[in-house]
Amino acid sequence: MSKSTYKPIIDLVRKAAVVARGLGIQNILQPGLIKEMIIADLLGHKVMYAKRDADACSYDDPDEKYEYLSCKEGGNGQLDRMFKTPKEKRAESLRRITRNKKFFLAIFYKDDQMQCKIIYELDIKNVMKETNRQLDKSTNDISHVSFNENWARNNGIIVYEDKKPN
Repeated sequence: MSKSTYKPIIDLVRKAAVVARGLGIQNILQPGLIKEMIIADLLGHKVMYAKRDADACSYDDPDEKYEYLSCKEGGNGQLDRMFKTPKEKRAESLRRITRNKKFFLAIFYKDDQMQCKIIYELDIKNVMKETNRQLDKSTNDISHVSFNENWARNNGIIVYEDKKPN
């Protein structure tokens, strides 16, 4: 039997999974969860682990929910599978926005995607306006709605910025 190149990584992930289960997180490998943990840690939020709910909430008030979008430098944060039509499905899709007190777009470094570069806080009204604009112009019934850093800079406020020397 040959030596496993990946064993040290697998062992660390297994240890992380044990710690996560102690916090109530059953699937540490759930897509996006690690970045959500990084963002929540930086903003002082509590991660919500259910796939069909917001990404995080306030420690003081679990009904105060937050949605996180993230990308690497030069990319776009996305809301996947947003319905343009029918009307009922669109309303259901838009509830993914309106259930939240705030939205955040986190930009991670291209060369170190475990390190957050900047986080923008986005007002729900601005996110709704841009989402409706993109859905209205889409030729598909189901679309991805994306938000880039330029849009966030013009429509949000910086709530975290890494002070990494250049």
